[in-house]
Amino acid sequence: MTPAKHRTALAGSPESSPARSRTNSSTNSRAKSPATSVAIALALVVSFALTGCFTGTSGSGASGTDASGPGASDRISLAMLQPPRSGLSPLSDDAFKLSRWSTGETLVALDAQGDAQPALATSWQQTDALTWRFDLRPDVTFHDGTLLTAEQVAVSLTAAAESTPKPRILDGVILTATARGPLTVEVHTGTEDPLIPQRLSSPQLTILAAAAYSDDGTVNPIQTGTGPFVLAAVDGTTGATLNRFDDYWGSPAAASGIDVSFVPDGTARAAALRTGTADIVEAIPVGQVSQIDAELVHEVPMPRTNTLYLNTETGPFADPAVRAAARVALENATLVELVYEGRADAAAGLLGPALDWAAGERTTAFYTEIMARRAEAAAVDGVRITLGTFTDRAELPEVAVQLEQQLEAVGFVVDQDVREYQYIEADALAGAFDAFLLSRATVLDSGDPVAYLYSDFACSGSFNIAQFCDETVDAALDSAGALAAGSDRRTAIMHAEALILASDAALPLLHERVLQGEGPGVTGVARDPRERALITNETRVTD
Repeated sequence: MTPAKHRTALAGSPESSPARSRTNSSTNSRAKSPATSVAIALALVVSFALTGCFTGTSGSGASGTDASGPGASDRISLAMLQPPRSGLSPLSDDAFKLSRWSTGETLVALDAQGDAQPALATSWQQTDALTWRFDLRPDVTFHDGTLLTAEQVAVSLTAAAESTPKPRILDGVILTATARGPLTVEVHTGTEDPLIPQRLSSPQLTILAAAAYSDDGTVNPIQTGTGPFVLAAVDGTTGATLNRFDDYWGSPAAASGIDVSFVPDGTARAAALRTGTADIVEAIPVGQVSQIDAELVHEVPMPRTNTLYLNTETGPFADPAVRAAARVALENATLVELVYEGRADAAAGLLGPALDWAAGERTTAFYTEIMARRAEAAAVDGVRITLGTFTDRAELPEVAVQLEQQLEAVGFVVDQDVREYQYIEADALAGAFDAFLLSRATVLDSGDPVAYLYSDFACSGSFNIAQFCDETVDAALDSAGALAAGSDRRTAIMHAEALILASDAALPLLHERVLQGEGPGVTGVARDPRERALITNETRVTD
């Protein structure tokens, strides 16, 4: 099966994953003066203290434990980077909030290797090339008191499959779901798809009660999930209240609830952790870490790579030897140290430490043999190149400055073009630059990197900034995409990575990390590279 391509292009954009700004996570953060940022931070912290934004609001959900009001010691206060963009619809990227709050659940979960594990479904099997059968967990109660049934699972999956636009995980996928008994669901696809269990792990395919779905296509997750916390109330783009669900099918939540505040300003989020106003904080800006107790900041590798794409079709980098000259000029460790203050990982390949199986595959004989085929570097004295990147991710212009220095040190003459992403993407995709610096998500919602590799490096890839086309790479990607999830597929993926890297069409620089704040006494927090899990049924705050 050829991986779906249309929406994979969006995964490279800054909107697909929160920007990890060094000073402020809001758009155009550099336009604010230091005095303005400090004023905003102080105003927000004072506001939170006065309104109880971080300390809880009363509310309850069906079969849930009532919140005990401001100051409740067993409630968790959470500061999140971005407010909902689509009313917390699970059919949008807001689904990841429902997942991180442990209120919405899916049929399948993923382990650290990206392999499917039971969740609301206890087992599954492929009955023919186009059909999968899932057995559901018995005695699961939705937050509104109704029972999980195969019929309701089919309704949830059908709503996603027929929505406009479709959830990203189903883009290019024809899927139908049918109840085949009280607790058996059959999923049928238009073409053979070995990743159906992984697809069904996406938070965008969260299973909700019938009450969540309206005739106009909107989906309301309030009191309709199955997780250990009930979503009781949402206050627009300000915050949300969740309470413990006493009828949860698994181990009950240790905390009585979660009080969520949406805090786009990175300085304010850091201040909330530093002052103890929030127990858990998403995305601490690198520039704020030095002001926080080091024991409260935890670094989580992200499946996101900063990569320099080289135009292999036209211009100087159409010559493999010139591409090789750029490769040998780069000093990845310097970029990590100077721009990211050591809080990133120098890249050895396209796939980073968030995929912990990738590094081991690079030691195999087939991988090293392919990499030995790289071209020798040419002399490039005076070769002029254009280097493009965008401002929306604050670190990238700084990385571009360092790259210019490194490339000019070996003889290139570099002209930079730096704009907002919305104004530069079309030119980048059209091959207007000799080199383009991009921060790129390397796994999409299925937890698998094949779609990313196909999108960026297949001849017909929709995000092929390198203008790269190689029949051998296409064949390797097709082979990997046809395999079931597991060790054979991972080996095939790394075979494709080696072929891509051997061409020097893309030069991976570094792998980003997310900096997660956890206050004193906070335990049981998930540190998830995929950013699906955060607060779990084991999360608690102790004195």
